[in-house]
Amino acid sequence: MKKLATMVILRAGDHYLLLRRAKAPNIGKYVPVGGKLEAHERPVEAAVRETREETGIAIVDPVLCGVLSETSPVDYNWLCYIYLADIPWQEAPGCNEGVLEWIPAARLHEIPTPPTDLAIYDYVHRGEKFVIDAVYDAELHLTHLIEELSGKNLSI
Repeated sequence: MKKLATMVILRAGDHYLLLRRAKAPNIGKYVPVGGKLEAHERPVEAAVRETREETGIAIVDPVLCGVLSETSPVDYNWLCYIYLADIPWQEAPGCNEGVLEWIPAARLHEIPTPPTDLAIYDYVHRGEKFVIDAVYDAELHLTHLIEELSGKNLSI
């Protein structure tokens, strides 16, 4: 069964506030903040709640950018709503999930990220909506990455 989650890309100008994860999955990689939906919670409500829980930052009206579906034959199966929230620049707050850091957009390709995230940042940067289908093998190597609205095969 797929787990339902949200990710929130926090942006101030051309910088992104990303979490260098200290926990699995994606330990050591830079990811947007976010987490699982609770029972009877709308995705946008989860986005606001998770952002506040992980950063202390109160966001209002995050913008839905797209959806990421991740499928594997092991216990890594997610349906994730991706939001964008423009926030004022501030010192990176502490976080119990890892370390929050401001990353310039120009450096996103230089940092370790999950294989799906660079495609997501590209769509967000262009202001284009997306539905990304990612398929992994049993060792969680990405084998398939398609943007379903356009049918575009994204580079792996």
